[in-house]
Amino acid sequence: MKQAGIIIEAEHGRVRETSLGVITLAAKTADFLTALVMDGITHEITEQLAEYGIHTIVDLALADTPEIRLNPAVRAAAVVQAARELNLDRVLGLSSPEGKDLLPRVAALLDAPLVMDCVDVDLNTGLAKTSQYSGKVMAQIELTGETLVFGVRPNAVLPEPRPVQAKTVVMTEHVAVPENITLLSWDDGDSEGRPSLVEADIIIAGGRGLKNKDNFSLIVDCAEKLNAAPGASRVAVDEGWVPYALQVGQTGEKVSPQVYIACGISGSIQHFAGMKTAKMIIAVNKDENAAIMANCDYQVPGDLFDILPEIMKQL
Repeated sequence: MKQAGIIIEAEHGRVRETSLGVITLAAKTADFLTALVMDGITHEITEQLAEYGIHTIVDLALADTPEIRLNPAVRAAAVVQAARELNLDRVLGLSSPEGKDLLPRVAALLDAPLVMDCVDVDLNTGLAKTSQYSGKVMAQIELTGETLVFGVRPNAVLPEPRPVQAKTVVMTEHVAVPENITLLSWDDGDSEGRPSLVEADIIIAGGRGLKNKDNFSLIVDCAEKLNAAPGASRVAVDEGWVPYALQVGQTGEKVSPQVYIACGISGSIQHFAGMKTAKMIIAVNKDENAAIMANCDYQVPGDLFDILPEIMKQL
């Protein structure tokens, strides 16, 4: 009987859709699901977790001060403490920016094997599927051991309701604050209320075809109209047009939106590795021989400087 602990990411008093997707994935092969919540539990969070199949909701009750609550070492220690006390033999979380910082720490403290960026997981057999070699192949990796840790690619699994009765447990014993690491500052980034790149249902990304930094405002403006997240190719980042946080690709974020709109992006193997799991890919490019045009669901041949303004007019 596998007992899975799922690290929950919440925002504005609600569970992120991507965390609900992790719950849905775990429910396929785990018998008992425990939610590990670090940033406080609201009534809405409790209802969401129960609706999607969580049996026990654990409030890790981290200290209120940001210097302690947001300290990654403290957060990892709290997860490990809960995993040991509750006999959780599987721990899952998102391969989000926070998850990439947290999950390796958790695995190290548990002395457990870890695989990140999974698109599928079987918690009984320890098998995980993840893309390798710039997205050219899908690898199946088998983890062995008493405790296993998995990072799931955001949006890899669509959330499916599975209502159960959930109970809430509050961890009363706070973890010790490590002396060798101190959180000096915390910056959520300048998202200006836009959806997170790794969690957005729609991403519109720009590349070399934008030509300069000023023109990239077309991508940002169109993203706002679509309630989408703006993204970028490595060229756009290397040229200094946008910050690295917007880069999609092998050396940037790996995303799985419902819709990915590539504007002025040639479609290198490295870029494709970061967005090949998008449910729908739309390419806007005046070069009909660009690689992206052969690897998309819909082609929009033409000049993006004509097409994007027209799209915004229609919106």
